[in-house]
Amino acid sequence: MNLDIIRQEREKWLHWKNIIPMREALENIKKIDTTNINIDINSDWVTAKKAIPDDEIENINKNLKKLIPWRKGPFNLCGIEVNSEWQSNLKYNLLEKHFDLKDKIVADVGCNNGYYMFRMLSQNPKKLVGFDPSAIFKTQFDIVNHFIQSDIKYELLGVEHLEFYEHKFDFIFMLGVLYHRSDPIASLKSLNRALNSGGEIIVDSFMIDGEDEVCLVPKERYAMIPNIYFIPTVNCFKNWLHRAGFTDIELIEITKTDDKEQRATPWTFELSLDNFLDSNDKNKTIEGYPAPKRAYLKARKK
Repeated sequence: MNLDIIRQEREKWLHWKNIIPMREALENIKKIDTTNINIDINSDWVTAKKAIPDDEIENINKNLKKLIPWRKGPFNLCGIEVNSEWQSNLKYNLLEKHFDLKDKIVADVGCNNGYYMFRMLSQNPKKLVGFDPSAIFKTQFDIVNHFIQSDIKYELLGVEHLEFYEHKFDFIFMLGVLYHRSDPIASLKSLNRALNSGGEIIVDSFMIDGEDEVCLVPKERYAMIPNIYFIPTVNCFKNWLHRAGFTDIELIEITKTDDKEQRATPWTFELSLDNFLDSNDKNKTIEGYPAPKRAYLKARKK
């Protein structure tokens, strides 16, 4: 697989008609001087602090809003609080004690706008590479990184490209992706092949309760999401990892998604989690399936 050809094709995505105004917003924001900026990546809000004139703050605010919806975050850019739909700090804080990235080559698959990677910088990885085939998320990342000034590499590539990448990884995160894949075991095998010997992954999935090694296959949508294929029990999820060639498989945590973690804000679309659940029974989705819960698993390449 020639990734350079794919890169060249996907670079054209940044010039799509609906993306051009967002890239123009990026160019406007890049006019803001970022010398002597103070960065805080150790708290819930990824923050870039600098005292700038009111007219420049208004310019940043106006251009940031051209990239709504902001799914992941939160960010504070020169005093402007980008309060994202997902409070991604909750997930990051839950997982952080389960990994050590110092001097490691790290991939974040399905990295969205890079919130998790910006937080990961605090652990001093050797290299950070984000994978996400979304021109909108790439543009959001470019805006935030204008202030953070990191050397994170962002690729408009997906999980299917990882094993063909120019180098292997010591640690791979894949959060919020697996249930979008029509062949989850093949996707996990691809992650396995992309790891160095002894490399580790943390991966999550929507899940259903039960001890049986089975999964739910939504007929059409799940919580109004159209491209959800398989929702496993934890034991089924573990079996997927085993069959993909992983060992030392451990359950980190199970969480139920609630409106503290996912909700509508002025920086998102008007509809969010609460609109996707049964109005009479919040333990069910609007389609009648069990309400979203996630299982987080960690595993090692054999």
